Amino acid sequence: MKKLTILFLCIATLGLASCKKDTIINQTTPNRTVVLNVASNAWTLSTNGLTYYTILNVPEIDQFSLDNEAVLVYISYDNGASYLQMPFVYDVDAYSTVISKGKVEIDIQSSDNQATTPIKPSVNVRVKIVLIAADNVT
Repeated sequence: MKKLTILFLCIATLGLASCKKDTIINQTTPNRTVVLNVASNAWTLSTNGLTYYTILNVPEIDQFSLDNEAVLVYISYDNGASYLQMPFVYDVDAYSTVISKGKVEIDIQSSDNQATTPIKPSVNVRVKIVLIAADNVT
């Protein structure tokens, strides 16, 4: 009886010890990051005076990126020490983005009905654009 118990313990030990978990990560396209500096004089006030905007050329954003990937935009006022993800509201100004093929437009609009003119950035800002690779499953 002892021999049979030892035999079962040996078989169970060998069976459990031979189990191995394989983790296969097959990501062929890594995420991409584009960092651009925007001068304080690069902001343009719209003709109606309600929006400051700047248009950044980002050739990495192609039709495939628009159709299949995610594009995140961040802005930094302290030379990259910290970033704010857009869209967001700071003080009374609302920051938003429009992403199109080859371009990212950053808009600043006032959220205050009494003071409708937004505040133009007075310092150079750093913009980080992150393109996140994804597989379209539809």
